[in-house]
Amino acid sequence: MVTGLCELTHLEELVLNYNYVEGALPSCLANFTSLKRLSLTSNNFSGNITLSPLNKLTTLHYLSLLDNDFQIPISLQPLFNHSNLKIIIATNNKFYADTAIESLEPTFQLDTLVLSGYGDCGAIPNFLYSQHDLKTLDLSHLNLTGEFPIWLLENNTRLHTLLLVNNSLSGPIELLAHSHMSLEHLDISKNFLDGHIPMEIGASLPRLRDLHISRNSLTGSIPPSVGDMKLLASLDLSHNNLSGGIPEKLTMGCSSLRLLILSNNNLQGQIFYGKFSLFLLDELRLNGNHFSGSIPKILSNCSYLYLIDFSNNNLSGRIPSWMGNISNLQEIIMPNNGLEGPIPIDFCQLRKLEILDLSNNNISGSLPACFSPIMINHVHLSKNRLEGPLTTQFCNSSSLITLDLSDNQLSGNIPDYINMLGELSYLILKNNNLEGKIPIQLCKLQKLSLMDLSLNHLSGHIPSCLNITTFDEANKVDLSFAQAPGPLSSFPSAPLSPPSVPIPTNEVHFTTKNVSYSYEGTLLTYMSGIDLSCNKLTGEIPYEIGQLSKIHVLNLSHNFLVGQIPSTFSNLEQIESLDLSYNNLSGKIPPQLVQLHYLSTFRVAYNNLSGETPKRVGQFGTFDESCYKGNPLLCGEPMKSCRATSTPLIPESPTPGREDDGFIDMGVFYVSLIVSYIMVLITIAAVLYINPYWRRAWFYYAEMCFISSYYFIVDHLPKQFH
Repeated sequence: MVTGLCELTHLEELVLNYNYVEGALPSCLANFTSLKRLSLTSNNFSGNITLSPLNKLTTLHYLSLLDNDFQIPISLQPLFNHSNLKIIIATNNKFYADTAIESLEPTFQLDTLVLSGYGDCGAIPNFLYSQHDLKTLDLSHLNLTGEFPIWLLENNTRLHTLLLVNNSLSGPIELLAHSHMSLEHLDISKNFLDGHIPMEIGASLPRLRDLHISRNSLTGSIPPSVGDMKLLASLDLSHNNLSGGIPEKLTMGCSSLRLLILSNNNLQGQIFYGKFSLFLLDELRLNGNHFSGSIPKILSNCSYLYLIDFSNNNLSGRIPSWMGNISNLQEIIMPNNGLEGPIPIDFCQLRKLEILDLSNNNISGSLPACFSPIMINHVHLSKNRLEGPLTTQFCNSSSLITLDLSDNQLSGNIPDYINMLGELSYLILKNNNLEGKIPIQLCKLQKLSLMDLSLNHLSGHIPSCLNITTFDEANKVDLSFAQAPGPLSSFPSAPLSPPSVPIPTNEVHFTTKNVSYSYEGTLLTYMSGIDLSCNKLTGEIPYEIGQLSKIHVLNLSHNFLVGQIPSTFSNLEQIESLDLSYNNLSGKIPPQLVQLHYLSTFRVAYNNLSGETPKRVGQFGTFDESCYKGNPLLCGEPMKSCRATSTPLIPESPTPGREDDGFIDMGVFYVSLIVSYIMVLITIAAVLYINPYWRRAWFYYAEMCFISSYYFIVDHLPKQFH
């Protein structure tokens, strides 16, 4: 392909997008002296552009190096002679700081410059001081230092997009004394800016449509002048130290606002307590503040709302029924408040609902029987006071991934329709009053990752067909979407494509290594485990559980399980926590368990185990006596030595047809009891034979007892027997 290209030296436009070509640019490219437009987007070209043929292409108007592996000096000095250049797009390449000759100035006047990528580039490059025609400037993710470059606004009166996301800019935000009438998109999130937001920001930047200043160290209150930005559609001031309330001028003046994010600040007071005209809102995030009072009824007029996040505040009162009338709602996130009362039956109308998180409130009553949204993915209702049985709730929610109803007062059985929830990965029902058997229908859930049914009243046997895997294994999710550094900026770059399966973002609490941990996001997708502890389960542990090689946690403690520990547990290659304590397990601990190299918690205390403990090698060298105590017939380090007895206290394997009477041999018990009585009689006879005084006293005492007994019987016999 390169050979054929080299012959086309009169080309004016060359587009090689999405071909994944590797290596350096061909040297013959320098011969394309008529080339005006060059686009190399989404390839694997590499090399330093200082040494590339790009230096010779002085006729270029448009240059796109997007998504490659070039090394590019932040000064762009190799392109200074390209007087016709108007647009440079080089997102997602490696940028570096170089020492440019300060006396040199570029011959170009750029219209668009997009250099967001990755690197450690120092100060904002000096050549930008000479640019006066910029409309779009993106210098995100370059670790740039210095203060906010107010001079860029001064020099470029037609600038409409300025993106400086994820750098190291510091100091206060300073604005022009006069209004900049062109700037529409400003994103300076993820820096170290401090001080107050300028009180005159609304007058200085009246044409803004997007204002993002999140993740800085800003203090003070939200300026009321923000309400003067009549075109403002997106406002993100989250993750700062802002205080006070939401200005009434903002809620009245910004009538075009669609996205409002004020989360993780120190804002307080009631939400939207004054005049209100934000009826176009579709995303509202006020989480992580100190807002109080009830949920404002004025939001019932926001028919476009699809996301409400009021989590981690001090809200009180009932959950309003009008929420069920906002048909576009997809996410209701309000955990860690003081909300009370029942879940409104109107929620049954939320057909588009995908996430419902009301955990850690004071919600009471039963779940509405009609609540079964078809599109819902995640339900978090833990740590409330919900009661009653699970009947038809969620029976049509075939897309459900997370169902967390833990720490409530639910009763009845686990519903049989559970097998209809084919996407279910996280089933957390711990600490309720559930009873009955573990339904065999759980075996049909092929994507189950975490199952916590602990602290209930479940009985019966453990199903042998349970299937536990990890979320990423079951769904084959490309997790790079969830944890990518995100070199693409907020505007105007195209968004990343989300995975087909929604990655869980809300917290799930699961006990492992005897500690309750909170898992969320990408970490949760790698987690898998079963917790059936503190129930009334009986029978043997199915050996099939040993085939769950992806499992990290297995807790079967505090039940009535019998039989031996399956030797197949040695196949649990990823296991980190194994707790079988407080059961009636017997037999030996399988020595093969020492092959579990990730095991950090192991508990078999208070069972009827016997024989030697596993060798103290690998992880088993870290387990102390508390892991084994309560098993009298267990010996070996770190317990008592097995050499204390010459023969085993019980057979190594049970005799066929013989019942296991526990950890006391009843035959030995009866023999020792008879021998003890005989020894007592012999001892008494020997003492009386040796000591005449005690002998006479004994016979005298025996005679008196006989006479007393005789007269007692005679005195109490009926007269007809005298």
